[in-house]
Amino acid sequence: MILDSCDIPIVLAPLAGGPSTSELAAAVSNAGGLGFLASGYLSAAELADRRRRLNELTGRPYGVNLFVPGPAGDVGRVRQFAAEIESDVSGAGARMGEPRHDDDDWDAKIGYLMDTPADVVSFTFGIPGEDVISGLRARGTEVWVTVTSPEEARRAAAAGADLLVVQGYEAGGHRGGTSDAPEEAVGLIALLQLITARMDTPVVAAGGIATGKAIAAVLCLGARAAALGTAFLDCPEAATAPVHRSALHADAPTRLTRAFSGRTARGIENGFLRAHSESAPAAYPEVHHLTSPMRKAARQAGLADYVNLWAGQAYPLTASTPAADLVRDLWQQARTALSHAVSHLS
Repeated sequence: MILDSCDIPIVLAPLAGGPSTSELAAAVSNAGGLGFLASGYLSAAELADRRRRLNELTGRPYGVNLFVPGPAGDVGRVRQFAAEIESDVSGAGARMGEPRHDDDDWDAKIGYLMDTPADVVSFTFGIPGEDVISGLRARGTEVWVTVTSPEEARRAAAAGADLLVVQGYEAGGHRGGTSDAPEEAVGLIALLQLITARMDTPVVAAGGIATGKAIAAVLCLGARAAALGTAFLDCPEAATAPVHRSALHADAPTRLTRAFSGRTARGIENGFLRAHSESAPAAYPEVHHLTSPMRKAARQAGLADYVNLWAGQAYPLTASTPAADLVRDLWQQARTALSHAVSHLS
């Protein structure tokens, strides 16, 4: 497995939607972890450009993440939601976006990755078809699938996934499995036990991991590595917006919401999230496109109440540290925690 060639069992979560950069992925890989480049919201051509830059920065393994397209949302409910948020959009100095459905340039990205294979391709929001998985594997690519329940894990393994990214309820950003229902969310510790007790497919743990002690814990629970996303948001290599970075240094609670994108995601509470979480429809990417101009304008103006401040539940522990230093520091903390645990037992 690719992780066998990594000196440190730390994976950079993809961080689609802005924070992901070639520089961040390269820094994590060069430090001994496994960097990931997010392709969500990018065209195939844009992904190719970022990979070219990443290849200039590292000769180490790295992964590419894709969104699996889902069904179209309820047009009527999206229209109702658009009317509800109209004053918020204008208050942020923006116009309403067009709530269209698209597949995030899926076919072109898959074609590109078949022609120009990556070390790892991971999938979020669903399980790709067996033809996609087998096609990538035939080209030497390792296929990872994000799962949020034991049932999703069984289905992904049956489809041919090489590894399961087990994402707990604590994770920041979007829920990455096939299910978007927040009531079905399971905490990482419980989910790891449920999956590893019954399946042999290797797993990486994701969700609320912010310290070396947490990395040590998931390794003890059978994970091959820990995936961290929020922990890297304030690294200088990330393209995280200043208003988002500022929010990471506060202590507001996080909450699951569909208000910004139409798909359940965890973010730091703000005005828009509190006002519209209960009424937002399950309609991704329609709601994402609807609110995109508002979020862009608010990021530029520093209006935190109108920005999707994605963050995991442990986000107050986020540090402003270069990514390579963070990887090495976290791994040293994890090794120390494991040593302490052994000494206590003996």
